[in-house]
Amino acid sequence: MKKIFGAKKKEPPPSIQDATDRINKRGESVDEKIKRLDVELAKYKEQIKKTRPGPAQEAVKARAMRVLKQKRMYEGQRDMLYNQTFNLDQVSFATEGIKDAQQTMSAMKSANKELKGMMKTVRIEDIDSMQDEMMDLMDVSNEIQESLGRSYNVPDDIDEEDLMGELDALEEDMGTEADAVPSYLQPDKESDLEPDLNLPTAPIGQANAVPNRQNPQAEDEFGLPAVPRASLRG
Repeated sequence: MKKIFGAKKKEPPPSIQDATDRINKRGESVDEKIKRLDVELAKYKEQIKKTRPGPAQEAVKARAMRVLKQKRMYEGQRDMLYNQTFNLDQVSFATEGIKDAQQTMSAMKSANKELKGMMKTVRIEDIDSMQDEMMDLMDVSNEIQESLGRSYNVPDDIDEEDLMGELDALEEDMGTEADAVPSYLQPDKESDLEPDLNLPTAPIGQANAVPNRQNPQAEDEFGLPAVPRASLRG
């Protein structure tokens, strides 16, 4: 019969998340019932305050006690569901921790295997030998640079103290020359004139006089040649 109709497939067991979701739904349903009972209890409390002691008040108290018992029962169920949810959360946390540990171990094993393969291609002796060769090459390079940067005209046996003394003397000479006034800016002295050079003195009052002409011509008030009167009359 199983070959003809086939065997029923087994459903996979519910996961922790599925069980947690189902319990949370039940807890929400219980919370709604507790809220409705709280509203009903509040109504009965108002009725008890308004009614006088007697049979009517006792009847209201009996209904209130019944509702209160239901509320306590639902509260116990809700606490039980909350405890189950808490236990499932703890199991889920532990399960996720184990999964993370498995992934971490797998990653570490893979990295360890890869690191071992890489270490086979790298030897510390080769690294030390390469470092020594690099240091030797750097020393040779520095010697080459120093040799190429050496000056041909400067001897090697020059005393630095002599150079510093010569530099100080040069600075003093430059300061003296900067304070001195050039000869072409100094004023002339009477003693520097040649004694044999005798120049005539300019006549006073006649330096700007114009020499007399043979035929002087009259001038008007503006300094122009005057026009004869006969030509004006004609």
